[in-house]
Amino acid sequence: MALSTIPFSGLGADASNQGVNFRNIIINGDMSIAQRGAGPSGSFGGSGYSEGPDRWRHSLNSCGNWQTSQSTDVPSGQGFASSLKLDCTSAAASLAATAEFQMVQRMEGQMLQQLKKGTSNAESTTMSFWVKSNKTGTYIVRISDSDNSRHIAKSYTINSSSTWEKKTITFDGDTSGVLDNDNARSIDIMFFLAAGSNLQSGTLATSWEANTIANQAVGQVNVADSTSNEWYLTGVQWEVGTSASDFEFLPYDVNYQRCQRYYQRGGNGWTGWAYGSNNTEMYCNLITPMRAGPSVSYSGSSTDGENGGRMHIAGVANYTITGISDTGSQTTTGFLINVTTGGNDTQKTAGIKGCPFIMESEL
Repeated sequence: MALSTIPFSGLGADASNQGVNFRNIIINGDMSIAQRGAGPSGSFGGSGYSEGPDRWRHSLNSCGNWQTSQSTDVPSGQGFASSLKLDCTSAAASLAATAEFQMVQRMEGQMLQQLKKGTSNAESTTMSFWVKSNKTGTYIVRISDSDNSRHIAKSYTINSSSTWEKKTITFDGDTSGVLDNDNARSIDIMFFLAAGSNLQSGTLATSWEANTIANQAVGQVNVADSTSNEWYLTGVQWEVGTSASDFEFLPYDVNYQRCQRYYQRGGNGWTGWAYGSNNTEMYCNLITPMRAGPSVSYSGSSTDGENGGRMHIAGVANYTITGISDTGSQTTTGFLINVTTGGNDTQKTAGIKGCPFIMESEL
């Protein structure tokens, strides 16, 4: 299978190939991009995206509270500058039956057609990564196919407390269940940190099967049982084949642009036009084409007028932004948004000062 390449840049590219082959299906596996901030600034007790490395989502149910951040603690001499760090801030020593906690990367079906899933030529794949935790024991990595409600899971062991260890896991190809060739969610890569009895009461699904809750995370230790627990991850690579190759370092700008397909911040000082009594329409230029029409929000709520959620209408006083809605969901160049302000003015020129827009198109 021919793979697209970019010229060899010396930034970690595989010299034997004289180029980057994009063999790693994972985006931001080296944890180098953190557009939401390195963190941590607060704890979470539910699911979603937060501070720390881009593209990594926490899926959390009844497993205490946690902080996620981009850390500089990395395996020595491997070329990594960043890792994803999870820190338990409120423990769950006794887990509910339905409890679960994973770090997840969700993937588009059109990015995965090379797996040949659902055909007689389905490819085996290999996952390699570096991991560290003070909590030793058995951990689970699960691949979930949401298009066909199928899954496979394998275990690995953290042997030494607070020591970076490299792990390699190979998964068989799946001859059942073709993945949709579109920009919607098809595959989840899930790193478990905790799982209640409902997820451990069966037999671990080490071969592809219909999704069975009891077989998802059999043997998984509970990293949520103490506020002293931490878990680090970096160098995640998922590739076609039955052996792991060296981690494929992409140039920083290429990795950054791949992350902006799902999340990006617009700059300050955008221009637009006021209309009606308290509305302003503005055109948002996309830095990178996004996966789908993004949701739009703004950052900050300062009353300074030069920062946060304040509207500046040319020649008039500042007005607080009270709401944002998009009026066109283009994914290539940009789209219009309607900003409802807390003022009343019909000036024909407008802009935002100190208020970057956040555009999100995560899976």
